[in-house]
Amino acid sequence: LNVPPTIVCQRHADARTAFDQLGGDVILKPLFGSEGFGMTRITDAALADRAFAQLERQGSVIYLQQFVPHHRRDYRLFVINDRVVASMQRVNDGWLTNVARGGRAIRFETDADMIDIALRSAAACDCLVAGVDVLIGADGKRSVLEVNAVPGWKALSATSGIDVASALIDFMESRLHSPIVDSSPVAPPSRA
Repeated sequence: LNVPPTIVCQRHADARTAFDQLGGDVILKPLFGSEGFGMTRITDAALADRAFAQLERQGSVIYLQQFVPHHRRDYRLFVINDRVVASMQRVNDGWLTNVARGGRAIRFETDADMIDIALRSAAACDCLVAGVDVLIGADGKRSVLEVNAVPGWKALSATSGIDVASALIDFMESRLHSPIVDSSPVAPPSRA
């Protein structure tokens, strides 16, 4: 799986080094975010220094991902139990394509490669339900931006015509009626 170079740290000095290593054009992401809020593109070293110093003072994790030049669009694929049930393309005039931040959702029919990327991404994170965000760079290379373990689906349902909520309920009901197999090893009882 191709993922943009990403560096996570806590100290200002480490983040400044990471900024330079990532080419001086990064996306600063909150560790726990939603709908694109809190994401900032930083290309100016002085602004980077101020942001990293403030985050260090707050004791925050500094999560930096190299900016990937793209065509102002990305793709959301919704995975439920090893199946892509819905997908959409998100388009915006700027780099941030989240619908909650002004992006437009457009119907998108996935291809086999995109489905494979989404399924392998969800499996790599051990997610039975996942929103996988994929970007196609200006160079044509596909990159996984993130795997959302608690993905929203309002815009996705409206755009794709798929009732994602019903698909989730059906999946959960099927899990209720299936035996849960725990494959973790069991330690022998202690004789102490």
